[in-house]
Amino acid sequence: MAEYHRQPHNYGYQQQHHPMDTTKGQHYNQQSTSKLLAVLTLFPVGGVCFLLAGLTLTVTLIGIAIATPVFVIFSPILVPAALSIALAITGFITSGAFGITALSSLTYIFNYFRKTGGSSSSGSGVSLQDSMDYAKRRAQDTAGYVGEKVKDVGQRTQDSAARA
Repeated sequence: MAEYHRQPHNYGYQQQHHPMDTTKGQHYNQQSTSKLLAVLTLFPVGGVCFLLAGLTLTVTLIGIAIATPVFVIFSPILVPAALSIALAITGFITSGAFGITALSSLTYIFNYFRKTGGSSSSGSGVSLQDSMDYAKRRAQDTAGYVGEKVKDVGQRTQDSAARA
């Protein structure tokens, strides 16, 4: 029998090499060297981080063991003090929230009056009275619509109760 050797077909495609790569062996060497350097660099960093984590945990546990009796002894003083501080912080935060709300409301009103020109006779925009009338009409229309829907639902409920 004759031996049959099959040659790979390129079909016009050629393997492209980076101009700096002269051989595949060097490229493989560069990858393994960079991986080795990464491992040699990151291993000590990871070890130091684990050491610091363990040290922090140990110090925290010792601190809790020492501080717990102190907290128990001084709890009649510390609990009211902690509550007072918490209430003061809550008050400051609430005060800031109300202040920001007031400032934004005043800014909105100022921008509204500046946009409308400050008076209804200027003709530039909608007057405050017109917008209030519009809002009033919309509220009345909505209330009337809701009232009609409530009557309709009540009538349907009565009809279904009468049938049963």
